[in-house]
Amino acid sequence: MVQTTNSVSSNSSNNSVSNSNTHKNNIDVSQILTLVLDIVTLLFKFWVAVVESIIKSFIPQEVDVKGKTVLITGTGHGIGKELALQYSALGAKLICWDINDEANQQTVKEIKAYGGEAYAYTCNVMKRDEIIALAEKNKKEHGFINVVVNNAGIMPCHPIMEQTETEIRNMFEINVLAHFWIIQAFLPDMIARNEGHIVALSSCAGLFGLPNLVPYCGTKFAVRGLMESLSEELRRANPQSNIKLTTIYPYMVDTGLCKRPRYRFQLPLFKLVKPTDAAASIIRAQRTGQEHVSIPRDYIVIEKIGRLLPRNAMRVLNDFIDTGVDSDK
Repeated sequence: MVQTTNSVSSNSSNNSVSNSNTHKNNIDVSQILTLVLDIVTLLFKFWVAVVESIIKSFIPQEVDVKGKTVLITGTGHGIGKELALQYSALGAKLICWDINDEANQQTVKEIKAYGGEAYAYTCNVMKRDEIIALAEKNKKEHGFINVVVNNAGIMPCHPIMEQTETEIRNMFEINVLAHFWIIQAFLPDMIARNEGHIVALSSCAGLFGLPNLVPYCGTKFAVRGLMESLSEELRRANPQSNIKLTTIYPYMVDTGLCKRPRYRFQLPLFKLVKPTDAAASIIRAQRTGQEHVSIPRDYIVIEKIGRLLPRNAMRVLNDFIDTGVDSDK
């Protein structure tokens, strides 16, 4: 009787092990098939995305901004003013923010002179409470803001040890933190309606590190990171999100901020960009829904190639080209 019991017990144990191995093999095969299917799906989606991007780059479709409400910061002069004028010429209603009330009113006056619709508001973008309060006021008075352009910025140009604490703090308040407060003020409405467009002005100084612009480069690299991460956050929260984000990287623009530009070669790639041209490129980027655009457009390609090259090799090229900004002191 004891031997029979042991025999039955042994057979039962063997069957259990055999069933376990069979189950394990089934799981392994299932996991492998699932992985293969995921890889095939990945490759399909990847190449569809590549083809779509290529087609859109050659055949861009511009959205109409006529009747849309566009809010721009720093509209008193330079790029901001040109953006306001050109958006208005396309039929948009302009909400103009600037700390300089007189210059801002002049921009609005010029828009109204040819029948455009524009409203001037004085705002110090260094003050979060002022931004939030004015944003609520604008939404009550004008309804949904379709496009928000974070343009305001400052650019002291001198070596890091000559940059004062006030200069550095002000640069980060205006060039970076104001973006956060303005996004927090207007993004909730865009999410609720699943539409809207935020444009952020970075700089080619957000692509390359440059002497005499250490804090400024820091702020512009920060804007790049802010917009890229915000894009991913919105996409993960809603894969069907229709909220657009565009980051602009202008080269040196002739607005007065860049007081002592330096370039060795008299080529279009290295010359100061006219504010009118910069504004036109920014509006085109927004209307065609592009995520990252440099002005001139070649700079963003150069930056990608430069990251692949050895650092010392790029320094040799930089020294040969010899372009940048000299100290304004």
